[in-house]
Amino acid sequence: MKKETKYALLQKVILPAYGFLNLYAATMRLSVENEGVFRRHLEAGGRVVFASWHQRFFGGFFIPRIYGTPHCIMISRSRDGDFIAGVVAHIGWRPIRGSSSLGGKEALKQMIDALMQDRVGGHIVDGPLGPPHVVKPGLISLAQRTGAAICPAYVSYDNPIIFNSWDRFMAPRPFSRVLLRFDGDMTVVPPELDENEFERIRLKVETQMIEGYAAADGYFRHR
Repeated sequence: MKKETKYALLQKVILPAYGFLNLYAATMRLSVENEGVFRRHLEAGGRVVFASWHQRFFGGFFIPRIYGTPHCIMISRSRDGDFIAGVVAHIGWRPIRGSSSLGGKEALKQMIDALMQDRVGGHIVDGPLGPPHVVKPGLISLAQRTGAAICPAYVSYDNPIIFNSWDRFMAPRPFSRVLLRFDGDMTVVPPELDENEFERIRLKVETQMIEGYAAADGYFRHR
């Protein structure tokens, strides 16, 4: 009964939560780097899937605000996911419901269809429950079956709030600086792969993201 009350209340605060986040994000000073990489790929008729850690998904608030086009993203079918999906839909993402732990195959098929249509999508590669900083196979399968280039999107904050969650979730403080950096080395996955090659690409993207986030986190220290 307590859970049902909680979820009923969450549904009622989706619009107020979006309004708050919209004002909250407007206080940030955002720097964007390397956007020309994926823009040129899209202009040439390609597709792109942005890859991010769960820890930094607050940064996804900025992408539809900047680029405006429809963007699909997979959101868990959990009850908490119902609330998150409602918020991200107002931000400008098109939520596809499912995860590796619940409804994964069906959601992957829907993500493939949505990415073929939208041409731009987002994927939280280690969600919804971790382990953190591990790229799950779904990202590689999605890129393989759509021809979309994998573009890691690194988000870094100069003075984040860090929560005591499984991924040490981060959120920027009001009026702080935020970096959104797109990786210049996008990965295109061949349509035909054996198991060893699939794993090699997965590990390559995982290592790339670990190193890319570390470099992005050094941005504010060096400045």
